[in-house]
Amino acid sequence: MDVYGLIGNPVEHSLSPPMHEAAYEELGLYARYVTFEPPKDAAGDAIGAAETLGLAGLNVTIPFKEAVLDAVEPDDLAARIGAVNTIDLSGDRPTGHNTDAIGAVRALEEHDVAIEGSAVVVGAGGAGRAVSFGLAEEGMEVAIANRTVEKAHDLAAEVPGASGHGIDTLSDLLSGADVLVNATSVGMDEDRSPVPADALHAELAVLDAVYSPIETRLLRDAAQTGATTVDGAWMLLFQGVEAFERWTGQAAPVEEMNRALRGRL
Repeated sequence: MDVYGLIGNPVEHSLSPPMHEAAYEELGLYARYVTFEPPKDAAGDAIGAAETLGLAGLNVTIPFKEAVLDAVEPDDLAARIGAVNTIDLSGDRPTGHNTDAIGAVRALEEHDVAIEGSAVVVGAGGAGRAVSFGLAEEGMEVAIANRTVEKAHDLAAEVPGASGHGIDTLSDLLSGADVLVNATSVGMDEDRSPVPADALHAELAVLDAVYSPIETRLLRDAAQTGATTVDGAWMLLFQGVEAFERWTGQAAPVEEMNRALRGRL
């Protein structure tokens, strides 16, 4: 049996297990997906233990995405993002990857959004880093807007061709933009949006990384303008799809994984 898993702290509310287990069942794979909650200062020990126990792969979530970098061989994109969320344990040394970046791209592509032109990413934290690098890798011109403008400038200096801005410039940035991604947690705990409603327009595709609630204020505002809207569960789904395909070498059963994920939301 191949055993895959997730390390995080806390980890009990993760939606990854039902999503991956649904894929194993659909394809008839003899595999299981389990969760582990090591102490917050034990990222390296956790990876070593996974190797010793013969696990086939791991997903990584808060607070370990940066801490595991020293315990794996990160690929180029994960190294530049500075975070790992997927580890392949099949080789001589664990390799680290970041599927959050491609998860955002595939979520947009699933909704027939062309990954070209200009994008505005709100937030310069972990999710903002991954999304900004992911869109820039696809050739998009990325503008990063953040409440602390210095963080936006710092991230933009690392992302090829990106620019950093304050959150107060969103209206100007969005007037000619093709894609908007909210990579902050605004909208998760209260019914508000990080983007002024009057800055949205019908030519935009809007991805909100928040998936609880599934329909945020930002997405409702965007829908009213006629914009294409993409909820955060799609990004969560496709980062899992990318991990599954990397581990198994098989095409993921996306519909079954999506059904299992949304059944838990």
